[in-house]
Amino acid sequence: MRTWICGALVCGLAVAGSSGCDVIDWGLGEPHSCRLSSIHDGDTVSVRCAGDTLRVRLYCIDAPEMSQSPWGAASRDHLRRLAPERVDLWILDRDRYGRKVGELLDPRSGQSLNLAMVRAGQAAVYRQFCDDWHFHIAEFQARREGLGIWSQPGLHPRPWAYRR
Repeated sequence: MRTWICGALVCGLAVAGSSGCDVIDWGLGEPHSCRLSSIHDGDTVSVRCAGDTLRVRLYCIDAPEMSQSPWGAASRDHLRRLAPERVDLWILDRDRYGRKVGELLDPRSGQSLNLAMVRAGQAAVYRQFCDDWHFHIAEFQARREGLGIWSQPGLHPRPWAYRR
């Protein structure tokens, strides 16, 4: 909200007397229709929304790093297969690297791509940042079924431990 208010004030000062300006509020709570432009890994994407390119960290999930072969590439490739060209983005937060933290939804089905990654065993729940029980249940089921990253032992199901 603060970004929008500051932008509106600056815009209002810059165009005093005109009809206004086009300020996009990339704040919380509003869905944005976006074109998926790049999938970097299993939990980070770039999207184009209203002419702006945003780098988005997927909320509630932590996928294997690309250097965790073959798990990182498998997770990224699964998200590439899963994701439609256009997505609805719900921005929920900003991380310490300045990325938006959000949930991607398939606008045709309403399916959460974040949750689908966990259900398929292609990402773990990032417990430190996730209190949504849907994700925890999905991970429990993927673990029990031995899907994706849960099919073999190792650090790949815990990217946060691998990064240390």
